[in-house]
Amino acid sequence: MHFRKILVLFISILLLAQCGIKKATQRNPEKMIHGYVAPGFEKVRQEFIKNFTSRGEKGAALSVYYKGAKVVDLWGGYRHFSERKKWEDSTMVMVFSTTKGMAALAMALAESRGYFNYNDKVAEHWPAFASHGKEAITIHQLLAHEAGLVVIKPPVSIEDLKHPDSLGTLLAHQKPVWTPGERHGYHLSSMGLYMNELLRRVDPHHRTLGVFFREEIATPLNARFFIGLPDSIPSEELAHVIFPNLFYAIAHINDMPKGTRKQVMNRKSYLNQGFTTPQGFNPNDKKSQQIELPSGNGIGTARALAKIYHEFAVGAPRLHFTETTFHELTAPASLPPAGPMDEVMAVPTYYRAGMLKPGPQVTFGTSQKAFGTPGAGGSFAFADPDKQLGYAYVMTKMGLYLKDDPREIALRKAVYACIELQEKKVALKQQLLPPG
Repeated sequence: MHFRKILVLFISILLLAQCGIKKATQRNPEKMIHGYVAPGFEKVRQEFIKNFTSRGEKGAALSVYYKGAKVVDLWGGYRHFSERKKWEDSTMVMVFSTTKGMAALAMALAESRGYFNYNDKVAEHWPAFASHGKEAITIHQLLAHEAGLVVIKPPVSIEDLKHPDSLGTLLAHQKPVWTPGERHGYHLSSMGLYMNELLRRVDPHHRTLGVFFREEIATPLNARFFIGLPDSIPSEELAHVIFPNLFYAIAHINDMPKGTRKQVMNRKSYLNQGFTTPQGFNPNDKKSQQIELPSGNGIGTARALAKIYHEFAVGAPRLHFTETTFHELTAPASLPPAGPMDEVMAVPTYYRAGMLKPGPQVTFGTSQKAFGTPGAGGSFAFADPDKQLGYAYVMTKMGLYLKDDPREIALRKAVYACIELQEKKVALKQQLLPPG
């Protein structure tokens, strides 16, 4: 009886808190929702408000750059919900695997500068990597999640990540769990570690991926996104991530695809083993924020992510990006002989150059040229070269959807609906212009 009373009280508090956000937003949206939308993008703001009034949003931001202009820049709710600290325009949040897209862009820029070629064998630049039958793995295969290096044994901790030399030795001697190149499976936590070790070896200055990203991408583009949070960033600028509690997880377990649910339930699955890397990881803890984990601890604003993706959507001219590497990013997904079924996620997936790509079961952007990465809980950022668009949605409250979280997909659909209307108006004006 005592447990039942506590459970009822807990659920009541959650409902009252959410009701408070709804009422505050409905009474006066300007108090909870801030930012800017360009003329013609008002529908996006309406959907952003609905996320708080109808879809359980607690704190979030959305940014879109389109054809050289920032057309959407919204934020609202709370950066720390339980303490009622409001989300500000400069608030940053951890975006988990959405970080992988930024790491992949760092690798692409290094490839563009001639530090390596995607078709090179990893062992050409990292000889120790060749152990245990890995000598033929190409960088292209590694970044397409085909290497079979999804498990790290023995498991590594936060402290281990502070010692890159010994970590590199451990990574080099891992055994693939399937024959490299035959199939693919999401390298949940290990991908960023392998990216980092490879980049340290090919970069003339031997920088880590986080430092390379900051110096070669974030700083030149004036984008506040970090892979490894600097000591100088105060905690007041960071949002507090809200994990799904047990009751929410039980109620929403069907939000996950059936195959993925089975992997989550199996403690020995590759997916669950990936979740334990690194041990002791906590997105709200300073130690976990300050290490470099290119697979999943990137922290920044939606504005920064959208700005960076927009730059690469148009070929990254400010970064002197080569057309050859741009073609690699925009090419269709690379499928192994076994096809698109993901050995880790147990759903069809599509990868290339470290990016998620569109495919029959994964739709975003307007063609297969699009590239980006989603993050655990619902965040998503990507580039759409066809539309010259960079898009990013970030939030505090984590959901269980693998893709197309209802909050995010509603915003994405609104963005594209507004763009379609804008383009129709432009086309109509051109038709009405007098000849000559």
